[in-house]
Amino acid sequence: MDGTPKTPKDYKIVAGTQLCGGRAVSAEASRALKVITGTSRFEASAEEYTVARAAADLVEAFPASALVKDVCRVYTPIDMPDFDLRITWNLKDGVPTDPPAPEFTELKMGELAVAAADKAYVQFACRSERLLSSSRVGHILISVRHWAVSAEPKGDVEALKDAYATVAHSVSLAMARELRCEKDGGLPERPVLDPA
Repeated sequence: MDGTPKTPKDYKIVAGTQLCGGRAVSAEASRALKVITGTSRFEASAEEYTVARAAADLVEAFPASALVKDVCRVYTPIDMPDFDLRITWNLKDGVPTDPPAPEFTELKMGELAVAAADKAYVQFACRSERLLSSSRVGHILISVRHWAVSAEPKGDVEALKDAYATVAHSVSLAMARELRCEKDGGLPERPVLDPA
C-alpha cells in the first residue's frame, strides 16, 4: 500500500451547469461558481443531490419549519485545494422583519435576498398545488455557504457577494419551478445584484 487515496470508481468531473441534477445551476451561476471556487470543474453531484429530490423532501416536510436540509453540495476536484459549498433549504414561518447582519448586502429578489463574501440567502413565497394546504403560502429559504473553518474570504468581496447571490438565485428559481410555485415564487428570471 502506498498510502495515496484511490479515486472512487464512479468519480466524474463535470461543468457547473451539470451539478445538483443538471437544472439548478444556470450558465450565469456556473460562471459565478468559478469566481467563488477558482475553477470551472467540479466533482459530479451524488445522485441524491438534485433539486427534484430536495423539492420532494420539502413537499413531504411542509409546513414544518426549523429543519435544514441539503439541496446539493459543490466540491472542487481531488487535484485542487478543497472547497466545500453547501446549498440548503429550509421552511420559514413568514417574511423576515429583522434587518440583516452588517456583513450582508440586501438585494431586491423574492421576500429576502442578502449576500456576503462567503454566503448568500434567498427567501421566496411559494403557493403551489404541490404544497398540501395550497391555501397556505410556503416561505422557502435557500442558503449557499462556503463550509470552511472561519477563513477570511480571499478575493474581491463585491465580486464574491455577486457570485454567491447569483448561485442562490439560480437554485431558488430552480426550486420554485420544481415546486410549481405561482409566478416562480416572485423571483426574477435573472439575479438582481444591485443593493436594495
